[in-house]
Amino acid sequence: MGFFDSEIVQQEAKQLFDDYQALMVLGAGYGKFDREGKKMFIEQMEAMMDRYRIFMKRFELSEDFMAQMTVEQLRTQLGQFGMTPQQMFEQMNRTLERMKAEVEKTS
Repeated sequence: MGFFDSEIVQQEAKQLFDDYQALMVLGAGYGKFDREGKKMFIEQMEAMMDRYRIFMKRFELSEDFMAQMTVEQLRTQLGQFGMTPQQMFEQMNRTLERMKAEVEKTS
C-alpha cells in the first residue's frame, strides 16, 4: 500500500488542512483579539506547527515514491525562496515567538 493510500494518512492530511484553513480565517481578525484571545491563537498555531512538522517527518521517513516526491516538491518550492523546510519551521517559530513577546508587552 502506498503512503497516500492509507486512510489514516488521508484523514490526518484533511484534518490538518481544514484546521490550518480555519486558523487562517480566524487569524484575519488577530488584531482585534484581546490579550487572552491572542495567547490562545498563538497556542493553536504552535500546536498546528507541531502537527505539521510530524506529518512532514513521516513523509521524509517513508520509502514510498509519492511521499518522497512530495518532500522533493516542497524542497524545490521553498528553494525558490532560498529556504529549506527546516528554515521554514524556524521562521514560523520565530514569528510565533515575536507574537508571544508582543502579547506579553501589552500586559
